[in-house]
Amino acid sequence: MPNNPPDEGNTVTQQTDDQPKALKPALESMTLLVAAVIVHDKATNRVVLLQRSENAKFAQGRWDLPVGKSEPGEPITETAVRELYEETGLTVKPESLKVAHIIHGAWGVEAPNGFLTVVFAAHEWTGEPENREPRKHAQVRWVDTDAIPEAFVDTTACALHQYLNDGSEVSLDGWSAA
Repeated sequence: MPNNPPDEGNTVTQQTDDQPKALKPALESMTLLVAAVIVHDKATNRVVLLQRSENAKFAQGRWDLPVGKSEPGEPITETAVRELYEETGLTVKPESLKVAHIIHGAWGVEAPNGFLTVVFAAHEWTGEPENREPRKHAQVRWVDTDAIPEAFVDTTACALHQYLNDGSEVSLDGWSAA
C-alpha cells in the first residue's frame, strides 16, 4: 500500500496488541463513558450517597451517586466496581451489577462532546461506606430512600428517582427537543 496520508478515501488501521488503534480525530470526538452505582439495601430501604466537597471539579456541595469515568480499554462494569471502591470502600462483583438507568448528556464539565452514564444497581456488596476521597467528597453515607437530599446532581438524581419508582430507564440531558 502506498504511504499516502489518510483522507476520506483511505482506510487506515494501526495495530497495537492485536487491537486496531483509533485515529486521533475519532478519539477527540468521543462521548465520555461514565459509570455510576446505586448501592441499594432493600432490607432497610437505604442507598449509599456521597456529598461533593467544595474542592470538587463540579457540583460542589451537592449529593451524588458514586460515579466516575471509564479508563481507556476498561469494560464499563469494571469502571463501576473500581469507582465504587475508590470512593466508598465498598466492593461489588461485576456480575452482580444490574443496569438501572442510562443517562445521555449532550455536554458535561469534562465532556464537551457529551457523556453516556451507565447507572448500575447493586444489592450485594461487602464493606461499610467510608469517605476514601476526602478532597473530592465531604461525606459518604447511607441515606433513607424517602430522605434523598434536594441538593443533588440533576442527572444522577433523575436516574436514582427513576430507579426507585420503577420509572423510565433512559434520560436525556441537554438535547433539544425534536
